[in-house]
Formats: sequence, C-alpha cells, structure tokens
Amino acid sequence: MKIEVFTLCDAATDTHGKLNILGTFDQIYAAKVPITHPACSIALRMRFGKMEEGAHRIRLQLVNPDGVPVLSPMEGDVNPRMGAEIDSVAVNLILNFQNVKFDAYDDYQINLYVDDIAMSTLPLHVRQMPRPKSA
Repeated sequence: MKIEVFTLCDAATDTHGKLNILGTFDQIYAAKVPITHPACSIALRMRFGKMEEGAHRIRLQLVNPDGVPVLSPMEGDVNPRMGAEIDSVAVNLILNFQNVKFDAYDDYQINLYVDDIAMSTLPLHVRQMPRPKSA
C-alpha cells in the first residue's frame, strides 16, 4: 500500500475517481486562543496492489504535542477490489471537519493508521497572528 496524497485542505471532492483539492495548508493563525476553526478537510489517496486486495481499517487522529487527542478518532474501512488484469487500485477518502477547537498555540499533528500501523503524519501549527509593525 502506498500513500499517494495525504493533505489537510480547505475542501476536497471526489468526482468519478478524481481527487480534487482546494487550499492545502499546515498553519492556522489566530488573534487569540482558544480558536475554533470553522471547516477543513483531509484528502487521502491510497494505492493498493493486488496482494493487498480486501478489507483494511483506516484511522485518523488529531493530537496535541503531548499525544492527547483533540477529537475522537475517525475510523472506517476500505475494501479495494480489482479485476484479473488490474495490478493496483487507488482509493480516495475525504474526511470533513467542522468547528475544531484548539485551546493553545501549539504544534498539533494528524496521524494516519492503516490496519493499526502508523503510516503517515501531517503537521498542523496553530500560531498567534503577527502584530502589525508600528511606523
């Protein structure tokens, strides 16, 4: 299994197997904390080979720097299937988040697990908005 795309973005769609991504980012700026981020998505595209055909458990977890979950984990199953003449198949997943609360300026991360094996991590930095420089 290969992770082809794993990104945090403003929005994503899957149209007939085409993964469309809008506004990928890894930083959120806020004037004060706590901050509630109104909406974002995780876009994920995984490629499975012939030997990996069948059910796989996917889990995503947003954690703070101490590894404490910010949200409940998002879990689901994928079940890639392929015909006799197909060597691999791509699976697109889009997970939408709304009103995610961050209590502190810090370095968060989004962890991806497939079949309980850590596969990838995305950083998410919540930073204080820079103050305007005085003239």
